[in-house]
Amino acid sequence: MSTTGRRPVLADSVRITEDAVEILDRRVYPFEHRWVRCATSEDVAVAIERMVTQSTGPSFAATAGMTLAAREARREPPGRAAARLRGAGDRLIATRPTNNHIRDAVEAVLAATVDGPLPEAYGDELVEAVTRAAAGHDAAYLAGSAAMGRHAAALLDDGARVLTHCWADAYLIATVEAAQEAGKRLEFVCTETRPYLQGARLTAPTLVEMGYRPTLITDGMVASVLSDGLADVALTAADRVTMDGHVVNKVGTLGVALAARAFDVPYYVIIPAPDPRARGIDDVVIERRDGDEVLHVLGTRTAGEGVTGHYPAFDATPPHLVTRIVTERGAYPAERVSEHFGPPEGSGPPNGTART
Repeated sequence: MSTTGRRPVLADSVRITEDAVEILDRRVYPFEHRWVRCATSEDVAVAIERMVTQSTGPSFAATAGMTLAAREARREPPGRAAARLRGAGDRLIATRPTNNHIRDAVEAVLAATVDGPLPEAYGDELVEAVTRAAAGHDAAYLAGSAAMGRHAAALLDDGARVLTHCWADAYLIATVEAAQEAGKRLEFVCTETRPYLQGARLTAPTLVEMGYRPTLITDGMVASVLSDGLADVALTAADRVTMDGHVVNKVGTLGVALAARAFDVPYYVIIPAPDPRARGIDDVVIERRDGDEVLHVLGTRTAGEGVTGHYPAFDATPPHLVTRIVTERGAYPAERVSEHFGPPEGSGPPNGTART
């Protein structure tokens, strides 16, 4: 049970000021509490690309970036101001193509302003409208996370030992808080999550802040840990879930799911909803980052010279390996999740994208 009585530091890692957006640098957390100052929407986009913020952090960074973009367009005439705002939104969406949360955040802001009731907004009117829309989306996101947390906590038995992979951010925090409110005692086993060590540096310290003593394992230990019965359930977030139930998440998730199935451990996935623009996995772009990133840990090279790195940042887990997908509306079998969210939008891949 938690004894801290306060919100974890990473629960509020993006803040907007009168002239900038400040993002807590997750690349150096928890060893340093460094804030990266972004004076423009382009600065925010670069920060997202460079992994200053990760998991659900980019969603909040994107809405803050749109607020900066509206400020940058303040002196533009009607029409041009809207075009500039849309351009900034396109740039933000392109930063992390696998995760649709950034896209949804940007589109929510645009739909409430220049793509909706205020097509000719400019100047202070545009800034005020975008600021309100951004705050509204952030609030809705947190409310949805709380709902998911309650649904996820309901699946966890008192005393359950939970294995996590990567950093589930607002979703994990909400799940832990809901379990605490229900009086459930939990234990956690966290993968370190190479190459950025999100599990070691983000998940585990946050759980410590919330009153737990998590056990850290390397990514390669998952099957051994589950075979030895050291965890009762696997729980991860997802960067995207397709309408046919494929789970796209941090690379290594597929291995967790395979091990869970092999050793009869339930695997639960937390996400607000499946993406209506992704009928199946071919509609999702799998981001491939610079292979040089896996040759280093926290800025120190760990591989010998002459070695080539390979880094698909995400993998896809088929629905038959997923026990339940936990959404804002409830928890559903992966193969049937679309029944609870309507048919997918359109008849083809969204925006012409395809898996790479």
